[in-house]
Order: sequence, then structure tokens, then C-alpha cells
Amino acid sequence: MNGAESLVQTLTEQGVDICFANPGTSEMHFLAALENPKMRSVLCLFEGVATGAADGWYRMKDTPASTLLHLGPGLANGLANIHNAKRASSGMVNIIGEHSASHLKYDPPLTSDIEGLARPLSHWVRRAESASSIAWDTATAVAKASEHPGQIATLVLPGDTSWQEAGTPVVPQRAPSVRKAPSAARIEHVAQVLRSGEPTLIILANKATRGVALERAGKLAAATGARIASQFFTARIERGAGRVPIERIPYAVPQAMAFLKDFKHIITVETVEPVAFFSYPDKPSLLKAEGTLVHPLVEADEDSALAFEMLLDALGAKSVAPLLQPRVETVVPTGALNPISIARALAAALPENCILVDESLTTGRESMGYTMGALPHDLINNMGGSIGYSMPVATGAALACPDRRVFCMVGDGSAMYTIQSLWTQARENLNITTIIFANNCYAILKAEYANMGAGTPGARAMSMIDIDRPRIDWLAMAKSMGVPSVAVDTAEAFHKAMVDSTRASGPTLIEVRL
Repeated sequence: MNGAESLVQTLTEQGVDICFANPGTSEMHFLAALENPKMRSVLCLFEGVATGAADGWYRMKDTPASTLLHLGPGLANGLANIHNAKRASSGMVNIIGEHSASHLKYDPPLTSDIEGLARPLSHWVRRAESASSIAWDTATAVAKASEHPGQIATLVLPGDTSWQEAGTPVVPQRAPSVRKAPSAARIEHVAQVLRSGEPTLIILANKATRGVALERAGKLAAATGARIASQFFTARIERGAGRVPIERIPYAVPQAMAFLKDFKHIITVETVEPVAFFSYPDKPSLLKAEGTLVHPLVEADEDSALAFEMLLDALGAKSVAPLLQPRVETVVPTGALNPISIARALAAALPENCILVDESLTTGRESMGYTMGALPHDLINNMGGSIGYSMPVATGAALACPDRRVFCMVGDGSAMYTIQSLWTQARENLNITTIIFANNCYAILKAEYANMGAGTPGARAMSMIDIDRPRIDWLAMAKSMGVPSVAVDTAEAFHKAMVDSTRASGPTLIEVRL
């Protein structure tokens, strides 16, 4: 058994059974080791697709995937979506190929400081110095990636480590992953806040927006009158009819400040107080009103479900029924496409138990409100803000949940960052409906131009925002990568296209012409 074979075997034995790969010459022994029948290998045509797919896998499975990237430049190509994954607390194990030690001394063209590139966006970085120790290194990387919150682990794999004899693998004993309990004093303090009856907002994030934790948060809201919200972007929310509804703090600073102005208290759960996404002239960074008090209930590494159980017990409210979202039947809209008709068409079309990956900040701005009462589904947002996340994340989510339809909403500007995802989706026959809102511009930047107080864009500024010369042919793009596609220009056609996509297996692209 060589080092690469030991690495792959250890990954699978530690529960990592998928690798999103974009290999190069230095990774050929690892590529050969992927013949291991317990490991699923998925080829991605761009490293940002591989790292984004690993993010999507974790968000739906709560277990890390692995990636294979080629040397420092390959890692650099994947860093934007590693950034997004880190902000979403998604665990992943990145295997980065490297030249053999004997070759590095000659400074070949692809030499770079791989550890230096990886360290700012990784929680753990190690170079596998020998084939005999690579199993230990790999098991340690998986353990790190599997912590709560999820961690980014990066293992650098030199060529000689990969091809040399590894011997019998030796791995450390895996300690059970146990989430920390919040302090009793903190629980009692928050209980006193809730007993006061003063206007209170509870902001949920990460694991608190689903499962038992969310149900208990709904009980808390019913018992105390506190409202429940999330930040504008959330890693994953279980929402829809029959689930605890979560309000969404607006993105724009004035609207966010208006939303928060009447709360005397903000209680944070696996997150921090609301902060503006960007700095704007004459606008604050912190969005709460003056005098509003912030009370951390659950830190990022703690158990939110346990915290809510302790809090309900302290308030004598464990038997209270949670607030639940009623089903809202949406009439299929007709006529012109606009944010409201798009949102209504989406609400009417979403099948039960689907996954909605959203990167449609401008055109899809009404979607979250109108889909609150849709059939139960999961919502995934971009936590890190680096665009081009949604199509790769949808790819990983579809592989993690092959029995669920994934809807991916993305603007045309963002889609061009990681359009290579379509090829992987076609190759793997993934059940993904990609919805591209084609307004032929970076519409969000037009709004931000005004928000920044820069005035009205001139001709040169507009030329850096519009993407209509030449206009992108999305149907041809999809066809070239093996994905069936359709263009729509009315609300009823959009709804029909979404419903039709759920009746066939495999990927579909819908161009929404605006």
C-alpha cells in the first residue's frame, strides 16, 4: 500500500466517502487510489466547483467531504468557496497535491507557498511528510473537519509521500464529538430577560435553524412572546408549512435598522449581533438601535438544542406547543415577470422536501417572504458573500440527497463564475433545477452604487455593470454541457418550467428572461 492508497483508505474508514476532484500531474497516485470502491469520486472542471460542492455536501449531511486540488494555483482557484464554507461553518478536508521534496529544491514553475495560501481560510494545515504517517495525518484532518462548528482541514500531499510505501496504517483513536453545554449562569440571565416581557428578538444561526433546536425555539417564542429571526444569510434553514417560522433581518441597512429599532433585547444563538454587510458613508456598521442590549445564549461551539431545553425548563415552558407556520396555498401567477410574480410562482411550484439554494439577491428579493407557507423545504444561503457559490453548493447538496429535488436560483452575473457546475451535474445526472435570472447586468451593483452615495452611474461605470455586450446565450451554454434548458418570459411559463423539471430525473436549466 502506498501513501495515496493509505490516505484514501483512511478517509473512507473515518467516514469521508466522497471526493470532489480537479487533479493534476502531482496527484496521479491519488487518482489511482480513488479506485477504492468505498470512495465516490466526482470530477469538477474548476476548483471552485469542487470546494463549493464540498460545502453543499456538508450543509445537508453534517459530515465532511474531501476535495483534491492541484498544487498552490489549484488551491487558489478554490479559495473563494472555501471562504464561503468557512463562514457557513462547513467542515471539509482539502487534499492539496505538492511536488516531491527532491523536486522542490529546483524551484519548478508551479512551486508556491501552499501552507501560506491555505492558512488564512483553514483551521488546520499539515504537510504529510512521510507515507508511513499519512494515515495518522488524514484521520486527524477528518476529526478536525468533523468538529462543531465544522472546520476546514488542509492536508498537503507531496508526490513522494503519495507514491512511497506506507506500511500498516496507524491512526489515532477517534474521540466522540460532543458539543459543549452553555453555562447555567448564562441560561438564567437570558431567562430573566425573557421574564421581563420587554420586546426581545432571538437570532438563530447554524444548527439552531433546524431540527430539535428550531422546534424548541418555537416553544420559547410561544411561551414568551419573543420573536425569532435569522441573519439575512443563513447556512441552512428548515422552513415551510408545519415548521417554526423564522423572520429574516433585511439586507439593506435602513430596512434592517427599521426592523430592529423596537427591540429592547437581542438574544444570539450560534451567531453574533447583526452587522451591515458593507460599510456605507453615513450609515452604522452595527444595526441595532441605541440602547438595545445583546445577550449571547449559545456560542458557536455550543449545543443550541440543549440550551433551549435548559431555558424552557427554567421558564417552566417545556410543555408549551411551538409556533408553527400554516400552509399558504399560492395561486399560480400570470403575466409579467417581476420579483413578486417570481416569488409566487416559486412558492406554488416548490415540491415537498426540496432544497432551495438561493443566490438571487436582486430578482429573488421577495422569494423568502412568499415561500414561508410553501410545502416544507430547506433553504441554503451564501454566508461568505463570495459570489459563484450557489451552483457548486447545489451540486454537493444533490449528491448528498439524491432523492430530493434541488432548486438553484442565481443571477446571470453570478452564474458565470462557476458555470462549469452544469457539466458535473449532467455527468452525475443530478436532480437540480438551475434558475438563471437573466437581466444582463450586475443589478445588485446598480443599487449599491446609489447606496454608497456615488450618484448616478456614468457611461463608463455602467459599462462595468452591464453584461449585455455580448449577451450570454444560456440555452446554448446549457446544451453544450449536456443540460436540457428552456427560456421563459412570463410568470405562468416560469411556474410550468419548474413543475416540469420535477417530473424528470437529472438537471434542467431555466433562463428567466427579464
